[in-house]
Amino acid sequence: MTVIVRDFRAEDAAGWEAVRRAALPFLVSAPGQWAHDLAHSPPEQHLRLLVAEEEGEVIGTAQVGVAHDSARPGQGFCNVYTHPGRLGRGSGSELVRVAESHLAGLGAVEILSWVLDDPASRAFARGRGYEPSRSAHFLSLDLAKGGLPPRQELPPGVELRTAEDFADDPRPLFALDAEVTADEPSDVPSLLTDYEHWLASTWHHPVVDRSLTSVVLVGSEPVAFSLATTDGGTRYASGMTGTKRAHRGRGLGRMAKNDSLHRARAAGFTMAYTGNDAGNGPMLAINAWFGYQVCATEVRHVRTLGPTP
Repeated sequence: MTVIVRDFRAEDAAGWEAVRRAALPFLVSAPGQWAHDLAHSPPEQHLRLLVAEEEGEVIGTAQVGVAHDSARPGQGFCNVYTHPGRLGRGSGSELVRVAESHLAGLGAVEILSWVLDDPASRAFARGRGYEPSRSAHFLSLDLAKGGLPPRQELPPGVELRTAEDFADDPRPLFALDAEVTADEPSDVPSLLTDYEHWLASTWHHPVVDRSLTSVVLVGSEPVAFSLATTDGGTRYASGMTGTKRAHRGRGLGRMAKNDSLHRARAAGFTMAYTGNDAGNGPMLAINAWFGYQVCATEVRHVRTLGPTP
């Protein structure tokens, strides 16, 4: 049987999602998001969603593009996942080959790839010239069993709202997200500067739940938030959680996340997931306080491309 690598089509959404859920059960996603991501990616990202198909079945996926919002030029990304039940068919190698050719043609000098921290995945990356860099943890929390910290009494002048309360003008939340994102530990230092792109890629994203996204206000200013995403079923995930620099050290990010988790449990979600850079000690400590436990780890791998012969 022959494995074919080609570009994603709308009818691949269910197959793509099946691969992702099997390979990354701790990453909350939904079928509708993949076409949305592709449609709303900025042209300078040169995003391609690749599928590996065998006998009409999607058995592998790859997200490939240029890190256009990085402060460092020449960075590309290539994240490849194969269905665990379809390993050994060459789909991963072929996805990497097509992805690297795409990025080299765009002038990328460095490719970054998230790789699951297991012997087979790391050996696969190492055999293709990728070297390990920073790590990130996936964490899970069983909401059905309860055990969340109680809601805290709000300090004077502090108010809890949801992102939905900003439906008429979400720009203050964009400014908050931009400041927090700029300080996030990463091999790809990102800057949020395009409000219209943020509206499409975050505010209107299919998995973002604005009614479960909690925002802390001091006076009338949004100063902390915890972004909520869901799969449309029973799984909830915290996306970005953070606080403006001038208000850090007051526990406001923790307050936002706790409020969002309580909202999610009340809405019937039974499992909560989140992710943290392994070097982000303060956020890992906050998640341990909530009861999250590490359920998997990914390691960012980097390959430097040589000159074209």
